Amino acid sequence: MKAFNFLLSLIFVCSIVSCGTSSKQNNGEVTRQQLNKIFEDYRSFQYYSYPEYATYQGIHDYNDRLSNQSNASYDQYMDSIKSFKKTVLAIDKASLSSNDQLNYDLFLYKLTEEIMQYELEIEKYLMFTQQQGYHIYFPQITGYQPFETVNDIENYIKRLQQFKTEAGHLIEGLKEGQSKGIVLSCNITTQVLAQLEGFVNTSAEASPLYTVIEKSEVAKSNEAAIKLAIEESVQPGYQALYDYYKNEYHPNCRTEIGISSVNGGKPYYEYLVKKYTTSDLTPDEVFNIGQSEVARIETEMKKVQEELGFSNLSKLDFFTALRTNPDFYFTEKEDLLNGFRAILDTMDTKLPQLFGKLPKTPYDLKEIEEYRAVAAPAAYYYNAPEDGSRPGYFYVNTYNLSARPKFTMTALALHEAVPGHHLQIALEKEMDDVPWFRTTMGVTAFIEGWGLYAEYLGYETDMYKDPLQKLGALTFEMWRACRLVVDAGMHYKGWTREEAINYLKENLPITEPDIISEIDRYIAMRGQALAYKIGELKLKALRANAEKQLGDKFDVKSFHDAILENGSLPLSILESNIDEWIKNNQ
Repeated sequence: MKAFNFLLSLIFVCSIVSCGTSSKQNNGEVTRQQLNKIFEDYRSFQYYSYPEYATYQGIHDYNDRLSNQSNASYDQYMDSIKSFKKTVLAIDKASLSSNDQLNYDLFLYKLTEEIMQYELEIEKYLMFTQQQGYHIYFPQITGYQPFETVNDIENYIKRLQQFKTEAGHLIEGLKEGQSKGIVLSCNITTQVLAQLEGFVNTSAEASPLYTVIEKSEVAKSNEAAIKLAIEESVQPGYQALYDYYKNEYHPNCRTEIGISSVNGGKPYYEYLVKKYTTSDLTPDEVFNIGQSEVARIETEMKKVQEELGFSNLSKLDFFTALRTNPDFYFTEKEDLLNGFRAILDTMDTKLPQLFGKLPKTPYDLKEIEEYRAVAAPAAYYYNAPEDGSRPGYFYVNTYNLSARPKFTMTALALHEAVPGHHLQIALEKEMDDVPWFRTTMGVTAFIEGWGLYAEYLGYETDMYKDPLQKLGALTFEMWRACRLVVDAGMHYKGWTREEAINYLKENLPITEPDIISEIDRYIAMRGQALAYKIGELKLKALRANAEKQLGDKFDVKSFHDAILENGSLPLSILESNIDEWIKNNQ
């Protein structure tokens, strides 16, 4: 995370104050140009600050660099973010068009949220987990860095050579957190330690960073140099991280799991609830909504249990039958992958029933890499880059097939690929005439709310004809309702890890390894799990209101296009947009 200070004199001043343009001018077009200049400067700033991200997006100006992982660099970065906000506030918003005012509001929202999180301070010390962290992200550069030319290989080697330095920066940051009493919980550090151990107990040839020699002839011809960079920088970097983590950090981990156990943790969690739900909900309100939804969905699951012929079993015995019946699980990973392909092929044919506009960007299925599969979820989505050089990826976890039930596959595919994340995010990235940041907003309540709403659309497209698949859809909806309860329970109400695990066992027919993995995810990514159900409930409420207001004039394709046309938005802004859409269609 490196901010480049020369921008403070060239960009932040030049955009508004000097370079021949006065901030006091009220001409709308001039003001629009000023605003767009800030947006472009911000884009350049992000690519410079996060060169790996630039490479991922197909921007190759910084392919030889790594982002600076020190907390000092993060402080500098946030100084620049604050300067961006100050510069935006100098813009005459009233002279802008309605579309540009939306861009202004969303950009200010994005900057303000980032500054609020920074000023609450806690997050930057807790980002090195089994779910996220540079030790996981770094090896992933092999999936998007080019390896076709000699210069490509030289850039890659330079990146490998910098890893040892960045590992040192990570250690410095963790030590700073320790000095302030802000450390990760022990169940998280145990898993991180196991991940690091996997890297240090691996030869250079077995490293995921070594596999690039298979990507091109020029990479193969530089095999010795790549191996040397791994041996001299990557392996010592991981070794240093492992030694520090094992000897200093892990022995001093936090025994409590909830963020409220950290000094300032309760108000921080209250902020996280507002951040991830883009609402004014309190932790207690979220908790209560979760309990209400759990009760409602339980009634629906009971109906399907009877439909499947298990009415003679108690709920827990029914769940045990689902968890232990080998017929509900694949034994070969290729069968699992092919099963997902078949589901998506069917859903692809049904999309025109629901949407007037579909994305041009293709998507593909990928297996989650072995080195991160153990702690990874059942599946997730990686969007395509700006340059369109590769499709979006629906990543599937093939580790421990006995924890991957067949009956949840349809809902999972609809959530992560189409009509879920791929469809929504690809359309967002294909928006015309919007600033770059709008295609990367990443409002979790919208994105994950849409993903869960996409599962619901399976009912309208006959994707849950099989009662088992319907059970899977209800299982996933129950899962997201339970998240409201256990996330707030652990981080705000003092629940133990065991209490949270048992709550999921009592309400979900998924396997224990999946339940434990999910609970540990919520511990590590506090607050994020709240976005799904809250976002979905808002989308359903907006649709119900539109259907009521428009009656026979309601068109589901037009409604979905209106939801998606502006990309991911805070839910309050989305509601205003849909209210306006209803007025225009009455």
